Amino acid sequence: MFCEGNVRKESVMRQYETIYILKPSLSEEVYEEVIGKFNAIIEKNQGVMIKTDRWGERTLAYQLNKFNKGFYVLLEYCGNAALTKELERLFRLDDKVLKYQTVKLSDRADPEALLKEARGPEEETEVEKEGVEEEQAPAQDTTETNTEEV
Repeated sequence: MFCEGNVRKESVMRQYETIYILKPSLSEEVYEEVIGKFNAIIEKNQGVMIKTDRWGERTLAYQLNKFNKGFYVLLEYCGNAALTKELERLFRLDDKVLKYQTVKLSDRADPEALLKEARGPEEETEVEKEGVEEEQAPAQDTTETNTEEV
């Protein structure tokens, strides 16, 4: 937070993408636990989760710690530099993580717009769907009426 006199300004959020690879020998419950742990760390450090993609088990390009396969997870989130630093510190400490990489996608990001974009058009709220149906229904009635009159 930056302060100018009595006015507080929030720091600008950056958009990041992190991919990490977990050991393939873990159970499904452990995968979910680890993914949940890292997502919670992002939320705890005032970050905003945009999406979490579980790519699943894939063959590695080269052997890592005697593993030929790994469980890939892709995170897209908004936060500050301290958040990525903490996340990467925890990746290094967790022995379930084989490898990770973080890329900054944008210096200034609007988390709300990114969340809407990530959800896509198929996840409209029921209110929006009802509004669209109500607008379409009178238009169809009018068209039918005009066709009958001609």
